[in-house]
Amino acid sequence: MIRRVTAPGLFPPPTYSHATVVEAGTKLAFLAGAVPLDEKGEVVGPGDPVRQAEQVIGNLREQLAAVGSDLGHVVATDVYVVSSEPSVLSAVWEVVEASGLSAGPHSSTLIGVACLGYTGQLVEITATAVVPE
Repeated sequence: MIRRVTAPGLFPPPTYSHATVVEAGTKLAFLAGAVPLDEKGEVVGPGDPVRQAEQVIGNLREQLAAVGSDLGHVVATDVYVVSSEPSVLSAVWEVVEASGLSAGPHSSTLIGVACLGYTGQLVEITATAVVPE
């Protein structure tokens, strides 16, 4: 159902795949960006991208469960971090890796950005997942 590909002519990525192939006829879920808001709509971990990444992963789990999927069925993500510092992006990526999200490994892009939608928001993750039968 899911085939993850590392192109043999390219430098091997450390914890993600270059491409993910999903068979036709498979149900896919395209998730809106998971953000670091709690159930009251308040930003969790102001000023702390690692804490926000943890909240984002938790919220992503909830989104996936709502459509009958889970982190292990995620095939692609975009991880947005408000920072131009590679060390901050790396710290957020460590949370992604520890979550099991990259167990596939899935195809992913880690992006440093100037700002995100909520005041104080430092992390957001969009995802595409297979919804198993």
